Amino acid sequence: MKDIIIKKLTAELKGDYLDFFDNRAFSDGNPNGPCYCTSPNQDEETIKQMVSEFQKNGVKKTVRKYAVDMLDRGIIKGYLAFDDDLSIGWCNAADIDSYKGFVPDFARENKCGKTIAIVCFEIAPGYRGKGIASAFIEQVCIDAKANGYVAVEGYAQISETRNEFDFTGPVHLYEKAGFSQVMERNGQVIMRKVL
Repeated sequence: MKDIIIKKLTAELKGDYLDFFDNRAFSDGNPNGPCYCTSPNQDEETIKQMVSEFQKNGVKKTVRKYAVDMLDRGIIKGYLAFDDDLSIGWCNAADIDSYKGFVPDFARENKCGKTIAIVCFEIAPGYRGKGIASAFIEQVCIDAKANGYVAVEGYAQISETRNEFDFTGPVHLYEKAGFSQVMERNGQVIMRKVL
């Protein structure tokens, strides 16, 4: 891996966040785009409201508008990866209780204390397969421990093949970082690392 730098999202990095999702995140036609990683922190009512605006304003423009508002209010949490000054990856990670969606109910029911949840990865084409997701996980764990968290979790899909709709990362990614399988339900597994 080159000299990739992982930075926690701050108000000063708002432009880098938007630039990543505007220009690189789904530039290969990945079916998850256009996305600005807003859904994990939105309740069902807000998501419905956002979707109702798609036809009037277009999907990308609408989702971006919601992302800007959420960034301004400090709701979206996570990490950006940089190659020099270019944002080339995103990891949505925060306190499990901050998520309205994307954390499976069975994970909420089986928490082991103060926990950081990793709910999404997106790496720019050309940078995938170079260890950036592993670098994100490492930084999340370092910061979580420093902030008094007892565990970090991810919610991997159990699959033998790469799936373009899988934004949570595969089981082996977490195992490589020292996570263990805690529980599996409906093809999804809680991967946990106790700090």
